[in-house]
Amino acid sequence: MRKCTFFGHRDAPDNVGLQLSEKLRNIIVNENVSVFYVGDNGRFDKMVQMVLANLKKEGYGIEFFVVLAYMPKIKSVVNCETIYPEGLETVPPKYAIDRRNRWMIEHSDYAIVYVERSFGGAAKYVEIAKKKGLKVINIAK
Repeated sequence: MRKCTFFGHRDAPDNVGLQLSEKLRNIIVNENVSVFYVGDNGRFDKMVQMVLANLKKEGYGIEFFVVLAYMPKIKSVVNCETIYPEGLETVPPKYAIDRRNRWMIEHSDYAIVYVERSFGGAAKYVEIAKKKGLKVINIAK
């Protein structure tokens, strides 16, 4: 069972959804990827969640999990399963997203990303994913 995670700019444009859907269909069918981990911060993460939910409804045999950086006070994510990585409760809030993103990289084989800039958080995690040996697919290029 192969797994995939996602990183992208918080302000990714809405038209990324079509490219995202195409790449996801490809890795599901041709690379046997069936488990997906996605964050819950920013527009790109929301697009990923929507596309994965649609693919699941279409009958693709996939599972996807929204990986939380913070324990929610109320259920803020609907109609999907969530994961709160073990040990994250002891991490100061300032470092929670970083620890969550590193957890997703450690538990994945692939990363689909939307990264146009060589700086910032998304670019940082793409570099970490590459160093860890993940196959990185940048839909911004």
